[in-house]
Amino acid sequence: MHLTRREILAASIAGLATASKLASPSRADAPAEKHPVPTVHVSDLFRPHCDPDDHWDLACTYALAAQGSTDLLGVFIDFPRPGREHDPDVLAVAQMNYLTGKAVPIMIGSPTWLEPRDFDKPENVPALRGIRALLDVLRRSPQPVVIHVLGSCRDVATAGRMAPGLFAEKCAGIYLNAGSGTPNPEEAKRLEWNVHLDPRAYAAIFQLPCPIYWMPCFHVVSESPDVLFKVGEYGTFFRFRQGDILPELSVPVQNFFAYMFLHGGQINMPGSIPERQPNWLRYLLGEKDAQLHAHVQTLVRNMWCTGGFLHAVGETVSSDGRIVPLADADAPVFTFDPVDVACSTDGVTTWKSGPSNPPRYLFHVRDQQHYEAAMTSALKALLTRSF
Repeated sequence: MHLTRREILAASIAGLATASKLASPSRADAPAEKHPVPTVHVSDLFRPHCDPDDHWDLACTYALAAQGSTDLLGVFIDFPRPGREHDPDVLAVAQMNYLTGKAVPIMIGSPTWLEPRDFDKPENVPALRGIRALLDVLRRSPQPVVIHVLGSCRDVATAGRMAPGLFAEKCAGIYLNAGSGTPNPEEAKRLEWNVHLDPRAYAAIFQLPCPIYWMPCFHVVSESPDVLFKVGEYGTFFRFRQGDILPELSVPVQNFFAYMFLHGGQINMPGSIPERQPNWLRYLLGEKDAQLHAHVQTLVRNMWCTGGFLHAVGETVSSDGRIVPLADADAPVFTFDPVDVACSTDGVTTWKSGPSNPPRYLFHVRDQQHYEAAMTSALKALLTRSF
């Protein structure tokens, strides 16, 4: 099946509007009123950090909440992997809550993969607490909820298997940031990191009875950095220099990022704190550490999830980097195309263009030449207009 670009974009817009119910009924002579999109943010957000993109993504999520585009119902953080000396970064969430005046709750995921036969075993109650809290968020929301998955798929997959009817009714869509988008079956056997965390859970996501907006992190996974870290047709990856954005943000927001690096254990700066410290508010409101800030601005940041955050609230990015409504985008740098996806339990995907039921959409970079610069400009605009 071959669709024109205009047909694909129309299908993408229609799918989002149907799933997310962004507009309410209005008079024929008045524009539709836009309501905040109920949203849950699922992330491998740790301290010390695993990858600083998680904190940039958290800032994006709160930026959309601050401007009224989303109703952020919860931040769900993966359970730490064995052998890693980090914990869920509740301090970063506390800082963002303070900066935006929000009171977003935190949920923590399960340390193990659970089969349906394990759901009701008493010994698994602690592992299921966060998952049951996520299900409660869906039940209590008057409108269907958008879920952004930025780390392991385990907890959302488990929640969907526990309550498939609830997901069919109350999940507006899952933005799945994982995998590689290559249509080559042999290349697809090389698993991306988020898939590697739990391949069975990744496969289970594609079985859920709700729309899936698949955002492969890379077009193809490769051991060669020159191949892996490049803009590809079916991959969300882009990168920017932090100094191109950070100086434009307020001092507290700059301190938010510096605080994450201060405890990261990945840069050897004078005065860095190897232990995690609870001075999250004093540091946020304090003076800038000029030496640390100068070093942070020199770092290059890899990013993946920005396009999904915008698409979920009915926006996209033009080739010149403007954030524009989906309905007004004649030539966006990315689209979500309807596809039919299959995924084996070992995390290997195959797909073909065309509609499916429930609907599945694949992130598609339409303008590879301008994508990276455009996404960087959009990221900067999103953060500077919100904080």
